[in-house]
Amino acid sequence: MDSVHQARRVVSHGHPSRPGSPSNQRKPAYSPVVEYGWRRAIVSLAVITATLLEIIDTTIVNVALPNIQGNFGVSVDQGAWVVTGYIIANVVIIPISPWLQERFGRRAYYITSILLFTFASVMCGLSGSFGELVFWRLVQGVGGGGLISTSQAILRETYPLKEQGKAQGIFSLGVIVGPALGPVLGGLITDNASWRWAFFINIPVGLLAAAAVYAVLRNPSAPQKNKRLDWVGLGLLAMGLGSLQYVLDQGQQFDWFADPNIRIFALLAAGGLVGFVFRTLRSRFPVVDLHVLRYREVAVGSLLGAALGVSLYGSVLILPQYVQNSLNFTATLSGETILVRAAAIGILTPLAAVLAMRGRLDARWQVFTGFVLLGVSNWMLASVTTSDSSFWTFGAALIVSGVGLSQIFVPLSIAVLGAVPPKDAASAAAFFNLARQVGGSIATAVLVTVLVRGVTHHQADLGSAVTLHAQAVQQFLQGNGGEHSVTGLQHLANLVTQQAYILSYADTARLTAILTLVLAPLVVLMRRPRAGGPVTVE
Repeated sequence: MDSVHQARRVVSHGHPSRPGSPSNQRKPAYSPVVEYGWRRAIVSLAVITATLLEIIDTTIVNVALPNIQGNFGVSVDQGAWVVTGYIIANVVIIPISPWLQERFGRRAYYITSILLFTFASVMCGLSGSFGELVFWRLVQGVGGGGLISTSQAILRETYPLKEQGKAQGIFSLGVIVGPALGPVLGGLITDNASWRWAFFINIPVGLLAAAAVYAVLRNPSAPQKNKRLDWVGLGLLAMGLGSLQYVLDQGQQFDWFADPNIRIFALLAAGGLVGFVFRTLRSRFPVVDLHVLRYREVAVGSLLGAALGVSLYGSVLILPQYVQNSLNFTATLSGETILVRAAAIGILTPLAAVLAMRGRLDARWQVFTGFVLLGVSNWMLASVTTSDSSFWTFGAALIVSGVGLSQIFVPLSIAVLGAVPPKDAASAAAFFNLARQVGGSIATAVLVTVLVRGVTHHQADLGSAVTLHAQAVQQFLQGNGGEHSVTGLQHLANLVTQQAYILSYADTARLTAILTLVLAPLVVLMRRPRAGGPVTVE
């Protein structure tokens, strides 16, 4: 019996269904596209490769931004659009990915997303002006956004129910390790080649992934050619999410609501999202199925996913800024610092997947423990932020962070996706991944605000304590040309500014720790997932 027929007879524990079972008994749902052997290996490799491409590209450009700004002669504010444009396109396309999969077929949509992402990468690398680069980053974000939730849904349905821990473990390697690999690759490229190679490296990998998907991926259902779309709802969603992302990314640079443009986009975000919810709940052809939130695990899991995004993306933004600006790390060394955490994640994620899959531990307590470890690690980072910190000063904190992250994603994914029948898997995956992305965006905006305003606050506090009558100040000036030396006074001012930045970096780490620890108890609102158990249709 081939794998297709076998998959259609698989039930909760991998045994063929028995004829003659009572018709009124609840039957476990199954996936019609379960794969085995070499086909499963190729699907898994192609999906994790595509996921890594999308996730890495979110962070790889961050390190190359100074070079891009210098190449095109644009300011820091303008340069930020290279990142902002990509993320805006991501958050708009992720929620409608389930509809696109059903309308055009998952296989066709997934291949198109990979090829669009790859083509846009080529055009980004060839851009002759800054406007061109931002445009193609938007296009790249459309292709990349179609990969995340689709990848998770593909892996969920490629593996049988009893191996869902393995499926989500594979996916987590892309989602959790990817943000850490981005700065490493970005640093190596920035230090040794042109920033354009941050985009060109996607070409061979993207083409291979598309070829593999074309060869082996099957559709779970036939494309619904007549599936209609609520274009008004789509417009409201795009307006709401796009405007929200603009406010989050640009708010700090323009002093938030003191700027009229930020106020306008904030109103557009609120109006678009509220209008979208009302429109969608009444629409006969909703572009996003909000009813999937009736599953408690999806609602709570998405909130926890947002909290995960805070630690996952927030630290990747703040820590490199600290080590490069205050400790003078090179871009490569900065990326290697984040890689310490990625190594811990890569080693321990398979163990977390095994524990979640076999039910040896309550997956909820795995998630809780992971969030507690994340909180502890961020508090540790706050205590080691000093002017004389070295590479390994951060080692213990980053390893603890890696251990925590490894214990969150797989159990949480199993709890969220295991709570819904296969027909709702794509919508659940979309919400879960969107929550993580938006959580990361909110974290970035909040942490940058805390960092910038904290510097001003700490400068004022430190400045008030630095007087010419203080013995420590006199000793410092005597060692730098005397109290009337302009050079000595300049060095003193620089020292105050440096210490203000260090204290502000510590503030961001403590805030992340508190937020993570406060949200950790939400796991009690979720039901205990049954390892390998079926999703039953009520």
